[in-house]
Amino acid sequence: MCPAATSLSQPVEAPTAEAIRAAAERIVGRAIRTPLVAFDHGIELKLESAQPIKSFKIRGAANAMLSAPRESLRRGVWTASAGNMAQGAAYMARELGAPCRVVVPEHAPRAKLDAITALGATFESVPFDAWWAAMTTGAHPGMEGFFVHPFADTRVMAGNGTIGLELAEDAPDLDAVLVPWGGGGLALGVAAGLRAAGARARVFAVEVDTAAPLTASLAAGHPVTVQRTPTWIDGMGSDRVSEHTWPHVREWIAGTVVVTVSQVADALRRIAATTGIIPEGAGAAPLAAALHDERFAGKRVVAIVSGANVDPAVSTRILAGADS
Repeated sequence: MCPAATSLSQPVEAPTAEAIRAAAERIVGRAIRTPLVAFDHGIELKLESAQPIKSFKIRGAANAMLSAPRESLRRGVWTASAGNMAQGAAYMARELGAPCRVVVPEHAPRAKLDAITALGATFESVPFDAWWAAMTTGAHPGMEGFFVHPFADTRVMAGNGTIGLELAEDAPDLDAVLVPWGGGGLALGVAAGLRAAGARARVFAVEVDTAAPLTASLAAGHPVTVQRTPTWIDGMGSDRVSEHTWPHVREWIAGTVVVTVSQVADALRRIAATTGIIPEGAGAAPLAAALHDERFAGKRVVAIVSGANVDPAVSTRILAGADS
């Protein structure tokens, strides 16, 4: 198997300011500069849902694959993803003429699986623990080629960091940025991008109360495993914190916000009513945090709407007023 984009035998390195600026130049024409739109109460929305694959993941996938030696892509590309990084890798693989395969967890939404197939990639559905093992080890039976890690990869994080550069330019007086916490690559990347631009804004990681391992790990002082209750909110909500990103948390993340499933459902409806965009659960969670945490009252806050690849059956139910 070809080497992974980042060695998984040790914690991933945080991207440098130079790497993030280089990523911004490299991904031009693949990822777009997404809009920052006013919501209410000093809250603004960064619409990563406007990307070609309706998710921020195109930034990291494009940077990782475009900065890799072309010969490393000849045997194909693979990733382990609940859907959005799979689409980012598949989108770029199609552009570069490389085959793409994906390991997905059994809970991956049908809409995301259909999108993976539409982009020309194939997928293998496995139990949650097998999916997590593929991410942890960078290996899975039958998967060959260049491995694009969904979050624990310096080049992926540098691509995510371009969001921070854009925020620093568009909102220099920003106080806080709220980011959904899945594996940590988005939150850490955005924080690194803001710092690279000299911005003072602090990044807060948002978790849902049905699975909040980062909050529990910070309280314990070390990574812990929590009880995870699956919900319609995908793209976040693991039962553990990755040891590849954990070492950077205290330096880059100002704190966490834990929201309820009901609060996320309400935020989804409010984003849809305000923007016409129906976000996925992870994309709505940061707005829920901004609306319900008193730490952000009277502050200029940006909620990252990380994606809009939501299953139509789920969105229909939530928009009709259901919370689960």
